Amino acid sequence: MEEMKACNSDDAKPKGYSRGQFLTLAILGAGAVAGAVLGGSALGAFLSPAWKKKEQVWLPVVDVDKLPEGEPTLVSYTQRRADGWIVEEGRSSVWLVKSKGAVTAFDPHCTHLGCPFRWDPGKNAFLCPCHSGQFNKDGVVIGGPPPRPLDRFGVRIEQGIVSILPSRQNA
Repeated sequence: MEEMKACNSDDAKPKGYSRGQFLTLAILGAGAVAGAVLGGSALGAFLSPAWKKKEQVWLPVVDVDKLPEGEPTLVSYTQRRADGWIVEEGRSSVWLVKSKGAVTAFDPHCTHLGCPFRWDPGKNAFLCPCHSGQFNKDGVVIGGPPPRPLDRFGVRIEQGIVSILPSRQNA
């Protein structure tokens, strides 16, 4: 008889999931869907700057006729930077060298440690006071520890106005 009771008790169990198992699976499934939606949104927000096309902003800095031929000139300009809803204005500068109608624009920071350099007309060279870095008029290293030539900015001349693209481009 005991064997019959055991058989009868197995036959009495319902097939499928119990209420507790069903609720556990439903909650886990809903959590997985919510996690996928939120995780996908977060991943999209994280990667969206990689897909965003960067806008090139040319900044007018000086009239080309005001630049002396062959003499490096430090020119100051105002640059606007947008960070979300905040727009900041800041003063910056660029070294411009006009030669045979063409203009070269140098980032005013040494390529060694980023110190500002100056033009010394007596030595006919850009001199960095931090570690005695020296560059010729073309931005080529002629002395000291700088590892590479001066960084250049993009330049264009339209209607007599020199504009720069202040993103670093190696010389």
